[in-house]
Amino acid sequence: MSLTHDPFNSLRLFEDAVTRMLSEPRTSRPWSPAVDIVETENELVVKADLPDVQLEDIDVRVENGTLSLKGERKFEKDSADKGYHRIERSYGSFVRSFTVPSSVDTEKVSADYKNGVLTVTLPKKEAAKPKQVKVAVKQ
Repeated sequence: MSLTHDPFNSLRLFEDAVTRMLSEPRTSRPWSPAVDIVETENELVVKADLPDVQLEDIDVRVENGTLSLKGERKFEKDSADKGYHRIERSYGSFVRSFTVPSSVDTEKVSADYKNGVLTVTLPKKEAAKPKQVKVAVKQ
C-alpha cells in the first residue's frame, strides 16, 4: 500500500471555489452607482451611472434636507440558455443619499434619465445666487 500526496489538491479546491463564486450572479450583494456632483452659479447637478436600470425601477426623493436615489438593477434569470463565462457586474437594490444644502430650492428639483445616466438638478434659491453690485466712485 502506497500513499501519494497531491501537493496541488488544495490549490485546485481553491480554484474551484473561486470559479463557482465568479460564475454565480451577484444578486444579493449590494452595489452603489458612481455619482458626480457639480456646482454651478445657479444649481447643483448630480449625475449617477445606472446602466441597465429601468426607469420604473428608479426612485428620486428630496425629504428632510436629504436627496435619496434608490433603485434596482435586475438580473435576467430567464436567460438559462446563455452560457455565461463570467459575471462581474453587481445586481440588486441600491440606495445613495446626499445632504442637500439650505441654499437649494427643494420645490424646483428636477430629474432626467437618458442613456443610463440619471441627472438630478437642484436649483439654488435666489438669495443664494451670487449678485454683482456696481460700486460708484465719487471724485
